[in-house]
Formats: sequence, C-alpha cells, structure tokens
Amino acid sequence: MDCLFCKIAKGEIPSKKVYEDDEVLAFYDIEPKAPTHILIIPKLHIKSAAEITAKNSAVTAHIFEIAAKLADELKLKDGFRIVTNCGDSAGQSVKHLHFHLLGGRDFTWPPG
Repeated sequence: MDCLFCKIAKGEIPSKKVYEDDEVLAFYDIEPKAPTHILIIPKLHIKSAAEITAKNSAVTAHIFEIAAKLADELKLKDGFRIVTNCGDSAGQSVKHLHFHLLGGRDFTWPPG
C-alpha cells in the first residue's frame, strides 16, 4: 500500500510528532491553516470516516480523547476545531482517516 499516512505512522517518513501510542499518531501539519494545526491519525489504515465500523470505531473515540488532551496541553482555551474530510468532493487529499485539530485563531462558519 502506498499510503502517505501509513508511511508516517511507520516512521518511514519523518514528522514533527506531538503524541504517539500504539493506536494513534498526532503530528503537525506541514501546511498549517491555523497557528495550531495538528493531524491525528489512527495507525490502522482506515480510508475515511465512511469506513468506520463497529469493529474499528474504538480508535475514533480514542482520537477524540487525544484531541481533548492536546487542546488542553496546547492551551487552546478559547476554542478549537476538529475536522475530517470524507471523499474527494469534501477535500480529502490523503485517503487515510485523519482529523485536523485547529486552534489559535477565530474561525468562521460555514468554512470555505
């Protein structure tokens, strides 16, 4: 499989890690859209949110636990946004489930 995020999770491609455990990796986005922009990925390859099932959904809950922990550690007290894109028309450029943790600025709604 030629998946960018699988290679990052395996350490084959370097990243600026913020958090890592057996199931999840969090690292800084190389093209940040906010002062704080971290990607949180499962190490298990799941293509997108459309492939979350009863068998693999526990890692998604764990990702949200890690997001809350990181937001606290990074002092995102005024708020933060968590985003996942699902499919080409939604802007998913890497076909590996990932969540953007964004903070450090005000956001508008709906996002552009």
